[in-house]
Amino acid sequence: MTIEHYRGGCQCGAVSYEVDVSIDDVLTCNCSRCQPMGFVLTFASPSDFTLRSGEDALTEYLFNDREIRHLFCKTCGVESFAYGNLPGGAPVVAINVNCLDGVEPRSLSPRHVDGRRL
Repeated sequence: MTIEHYRGGCQCGAVSYEVDVSIDDVLTCNCSRCQPMGFVLTFASPSDFTLRSGEDALTEYLFNDREIRHLFCKTCGVESFAYGNLPGGAPVVAINVNCLDGVEPRSLSPRHVDGRRL
């Protein structure tokens, strides 16, 4: 697994971040949020994620078990990351690979997760 440094954020530029993460094992999900949004996801430790700007530009959406803090830009509506916990309880940042600068997510081979049945 190759960890690299990326910059990312929303479409309008109000939200920006830096993250050290691997895009070797990205995933897609067919849950009621991920599928319509077209997310390609990878996951980082909170210590490897730095929100550089836009904390005040974010709004939150919670659904289902209300365990994932889906954060999206109030201006352009793009969800470039979310805060949650891994199954064992460790905190994690879900990174929307579509929002990473210099990455072409369609060239990756995502693993599919059946989120409808989880």
